[in-house]
Order: sequence, then C-alpha cells, then structure tokens
Amino acid sequence: MTDEFDLIVVGGGIGGSALAVAMARSGAKVLLLEKSMAYEDHVRGEWIAPWGVAETQRLGLYDLLCKAGGRHVKQHITYDETLDPSIAEAAPLPLDAFVPGIPGPLCIGHPHHCQTLFDEAKREGVTALRGVDVREIVPGAAPSVTYSVDGQTHKATARLVIGADGRASAVRAACNITLHQNKPHHMFGGMLVENATGWNADRQAIGTEGNFAFLAFPQGDGRIRVYGSYALDDRRRFAGEDGPRAFLEAFRMHCCPDNKFIADSSPAGPLRSYFNNDSWTDEPFVEGVVLIGDAAGWNDPIIGLGLSITYRDVRIVSDLLKGAAEWNAALFAPYAEERSERLRRLRFVAEIKAIIDAEFDDAARERRRRYFERAASDPMLAAHGMAVMAGPESLPAELFTPEHRAHILEG
Repeated sequence: MTDEFDLIVVGGGIGGSALAVAMARSGAKVLLLEKSMAYEDHVRGEWIAPWGVAETQRLGLYDLLCKAGGRHVKQHITYDETLDPSIAEAAPLPLDAFVPGIPGPLCIGHPHHCQTLFDEAKREGVTALRGVDVREIVPGAAPSVTYSVDGQTHKATARLVIGADGRASAVRAACNITLHQNKPHHMFGGMLVENATGWNADRQAIGTEGNFAFLAFPQGDGRIRVYGSYALDDRRRFAGEDGPRAFLEAFRMHCCPDNKFIADSSPAGPLRSYFNNDSWTDEPFVEGVVLIGDAAGWNDPIIGLGLSITYRDVRIVSDLLKGAAEWNAALFAPYAEERSERLRRLRFVAEIKAIIDAEFDDAARERRRRYFERAASDPMLAAHGMAVMAGPESLPAELFTPEHRAHILEG
C-alpha cells in the first residue's frame, strides 16, 4: 500500500512541525515523521531574536508560543573584564527598540517548544507520527519516503518532501546536497539552571572574563538558559561528573556581580558542549525536495539565531508553496538566494562576535578594551548587533565587507 500526501515532512522538531502547521492550515494533506518518542534537551534553540519573533507572528504561531510559556526579555547588558560593571549596568539596552511591535526576544524551553508545535500540527489535521525510522528517501518528480513505525513498513508519496531533520540530515544526504562547513573557533557549552532567583528575569547578558565568555537568557521563575565559550584546546574542561558544577563556577565573575546567582544555581538539564562553527548549502533543494532549518545549514550559535533562521525558512517556503500551483524546483530559487545571503551576513557577524567575545589572551583583552572605547564614540562599530536583533537585511551591504571587518577589529 502506498499513501499519498501533498507534503511529507521528515523531522518533527520546530521547523518541521511549524511548516506542517502552516501548510495544513492552507488545506494541504501533510505527513509529519519524527524519529524520537520524546523531545530531549539538546542545549540549543531557546531564544528567538525580535526578527524571528516577527516571523512567528507572520506564521500565526506567536500566540500559541506565548500561551505555551514563551516570555519576552526586555533588556540586554554587555559585561567585560575591561569595563566597570556599574557603568555597564547604568544603561541597559532596551530590546523593544529593534522591530516595531515586538517587545524583545522570546525565550521558551526547546523540548516544550517542539512538543507544542507537534501537538498543534495534529490539531490541524496533520498525520503526525513518532518513533519513525526513515528507510529511504527518493527525490525527483514523484518523491517518496519509505519508513517503519510500530513494526510495520510504509511507503508514502507526495508532491514535495521537506527535509527538516537537523544537522545530520538524512534527507540532505539522500539528495546529494553538499554541506559546507568552516573551521570551529572555540567550544560552546550550555545548560539549563534553576533556583537562580536573584537574577533579573527581564534581563539577558553576555560577558567575558579570564578564559570564559558567558551568555544568559532568563526563562522566568528562577530558570535561566546559560551558555559559555571556551578554548578549543581546553575542550575537556567541563567533562566528567564534576563538569556541571565546574561550568557554573566559571560564571562567577567580577565583571558581572549578579553572575553569583548563576554560579549558586542548580542544574536543571544536561551540560552539553559543541564546536561553534557555521555551515551552509549552495542550493537547499533538488527536484521534489527542499531543506529547511539546520538541514540546510546552520549559523554559529554564539549569536543565537538558529530559531530565527528556521522560522524565516518556514515562512518563506510555506509562502512559496501556498502561492504556486506547481511545486517544481525552480519555485525555490528565491528562497535559496535569500537564504544564501542571509547566512553569509550572519557568518560575518558571528565571526566578529567570536573574535571579540571568545578569545582570551592579552591581545584579545586589549582588542576588547579598544573596541568598547571606540564604539562609545563610533556607533557603527557595534552596528553588527543590529543584524542579530533586527535581521541581517536591516543593515546596508557595505557593513558586511572585509574593509568593515578590519575597521571593527583593527582600527
């Protein structure tokens, strides 16, 4: 028996489930296939930038995420060992200033986020399956997916297959789409903590001191998703049974006094670390298949834009599908062009942030000191932050050139 659908989505995480919802609401018959039986904390994807929040609004998912516990962060502070913390804290950056009508970034726990969207897909009439083992993906004019679930093997055909199955995408491999990757710059670890009740729940922060750079994104009720950057040659620094406690102790910094609340908090999830690199595909589609989210390439997590990238992918691809009678490969050329330039600009920003925030020798410390000093009188030095908050398209092309990079880092 062969089941027929308009759309088969491989991967029931955030991107796959969001696309399934969007297309089911437009009347498409959708099959959603998810490998896991329960979503795990992979220590990624819990912060949506204001431009990504705007994408959730366009998709009609914003209210759903807010009702599921998503909360906005209102202020940002950058700390550094070269800055007096009282000066840094005197002028927090208001995060409602980047996208009109968006109060700031939206934070929501990743496993709960996934489950919320998967459940919404089922409510919208999607055939949504868990515990699926995808056996074969066939692209082309009549694409198909063969899969096993509950001990039985099925074959489904569709007008289009969506690859939303993450970094190690089986869909991408089946289509022979090349994934480019740059070299990692440092290690990037993360953990969810609880009982950090002294931390300002409306305030996110980043900072660098000694051989560690931190990021903190509060989720309310004393829970914070914290991240840390550290050197590649120190990759075993937080390994082993004592790793989580050592990781939290690394947050105890003079430059950010309130980090004591993080250092004294309790782990509420696993500690996991990753290389911090970027990846991309030249054309995230072939006949009968299109990739979204990490399957199509990801951005360095140091600027935290994985969810924003994914939601824009979902919005562009679903708009193209809903606006076309024919779902052929040529339909996705505008998506590929926009995504290529979007990720190019975000790679540029991530590289700058990695150099400024996550290098730890004396030369790096002096570079940061000069950068903060110069940025106080030349706001364009920090304009790349606008690309993170308002979207990479919010800045002119000349700010993504080698000349501007040199101006920021070497002026």
